[in-house]
Amino acid sequence: MTITIHHNPECGTSRNVLNIIRQFYGEPKIVEYLKTGWQREQLNDLLNKSSLTPRQALRTTKSPAKELGLLDTTVSETSIFEAMLEYPILVNRPIVCTDKGTLLCRPSETVFSLINVPSGATFTKEDGEIIIAS
Repeated sequence: MTITIHHNPECGTSRNVLNIIRQFYGEPKIVEYLKTGWQREQLNDLLNKSSLTPRQALRTTKSPAKELGLLDTTVSETSIFEAMLEYPILVNRPIVCTDKGTLLCRPSETVFSLINVPSGATFTKEDGEIIIAS
């Protein structure tokens, strides 16, 4: 199975998801999208595969979304998408792609369904919280 994580190493959730993948699968392909930016087709494909609209994938905190006026409900999906291409930080993370699907993995345990984690398996997050696969 191939696993790709669109990752921000400054984000605790993203780090937790990466560590879950490493614990239960091995080393994934890591795309640090804040360094590489987004290509139009790449981002469109990720949103389509994860069944997210740009508004649903918009990171509203710790991003320039408010300053750019993107939180206004009258802003079009196209405008949000274009802003995401210009400001990669606007895309919520981590987004994980596997043969089983593509998901925005918030909360961290969302990734369990993508990597065949056995029911009852546990993972301890950075903050000490223990999560259990169902």
